[in-house]
Formats: sequence, structure tokens, C-alpha cells
Amino acid sequence: MATVKIRNIVLGEGLPKIAVPNVGTNEDEILSAAKEIAAAKPDLMEWRIDYYQNGIEDHEKLVTTAKKLREVVGELPILVTFRTKNEGGVLELSEDDYLDLIEDVIEKRLGDAVDIELFHDEKRVKTLVEAAHNYNVVVIMSNHDFEKVPAKDVIEFRLKKMADLGADVPKLACMPHNAEDVLTLLTATTNVNEEIDNPLITMAMGDIGKVTRVAGQVFGSSLSFGAVGKTSAPGQLSIDDLRDAENYLKL
Repeated sequence: MATVKIRNIVLGEGLPKIAVPNVGTNEDEILSAAKEIAAAKPDLMEWRIDYYQNGIEDHEKLVTTAKKLREVVGELPILVTFRTKNEGGVLELSEDDYLDLIEDVIEKRLGDAVDIELFHDEKRVKTLVEAAHNYNVVVIMSNHDFEKVPAKDVIEFRLKKMADLGADVPKLACMPHNAEDVLTLLTATTNVNEEIDNPLITMAMGDIGKVTRVAGQVFGSSLSFGAVGKTSAPGQLSIDDLRDAENYLKL
């Protein structure tokens, strides 16, 4: 597996890295949460800007908050994510507004990595990936299904498609309803991990999917999301529980 460096961490070697979401809804909450997250010493902080309504309405405010955020967390790598409503986010944006926002995040270098969702205008997505690489921003390309686990060949196709579009790290999260669903995701992850060079991020959500959050080193997922306080997805473990479980399963 090839590795991808995000600031001072490397995805694709050793234990899966741990990211903690920052879901503050205003600047004070964002900066306060960042202090708590930095104190917990994760490998990466995901800044979920879809929770920050004022920042989305006012891009200058978003830039100002990003600068303050960097001061608070120091060298902790930051992944900037706007999760669209269709994929589990909290704010609705039009197609153009979403893509323009991501372009702004990249060009103003609000973080070390940016999340770009797969299912948007392919031409614009390719342009954004190219821009991100020009600005030395790592691209995590994502797809989320909160209803079901797609068929194995569909999961494999989507992860490979992300890599074909230039993503550094393909990511897919989905909602299982039984053990077979969990096995489907793990099998697809293992297969794609053997076929492409990119580090992958996959997870099944909810209680039944927790095993996928801790067993990434076995099946080929390079990063997992843990919580400090507020969670951002069903089945997310606390950072301490996640760290303990990953260490116990270390190869």
C-alpha cells in the first residue's frame, strides 16, 4: 500500500490513524472544542464546517476562524469537511455553492486536507482535485450511505472511481443492517486494498458496524473517527475506547 502524508502523519502505515470531528456551531464553540481535541492528542482533527452556518454564509469569517483554529491546535493536521445534507450533513447547499465552497477551502488553504464528495459534477471534481494538489492539499474523496450497505461490487467500483479521479485517499461509509452487511464492506475493503495503491478509509456505521472502526489494520482501512464529546456519526467511539481497541488488535 502506498502512503499519504498529511502534515506530520502518514496514512497507510502502522495502526490506523485517529481523527476527531470538531462540530462547533459558532466560532467560540469551534475554538473551545479544538482545545479539548488537541489535548486528547488524536492524529488529525476533522473540522466539520457544515455545522458552522455563519462561516458558510460568510467566507471571510470562515477564513478568520481557520487562522484562529490553526493557532489553537498548532501542528495537529486539519481535514476540512463540508458534508452535504444528502450524505448526512446538517446544511443544504446547491451543487454550485458546494463546489465553490470547496474551491475556496482549497485556494485559501483552510486545512491540510479537504473532503470532496464523489457524487458531484465530475468535471468540477477533477478540477478541484487538481487545484488541491497544486496547493499541496491532500484529497480525501468520500461517499456515505446512511440507508444501507451497497453491494460489494458497487463499493469496490466507487472506491476505485475515487482513485481514478485523483483522490489521495478514497473513503466510504455505510449503514449495515446485519452481520452479512458488515462482511460485505470488509470484503470489499480488503479486495480494493489489494488492487490499488491508495490508503483507504471505510467504516460501517451504528452499533453493528463498530467492529469496522477498530479493525482497520486487518482489513485495510487507514483511519478511523473517534469522538471527544459530541459524535458526528452513529456508532462513533470515544477516542480513548478507539485507541485502546486499535492497540489491542495491533498486528
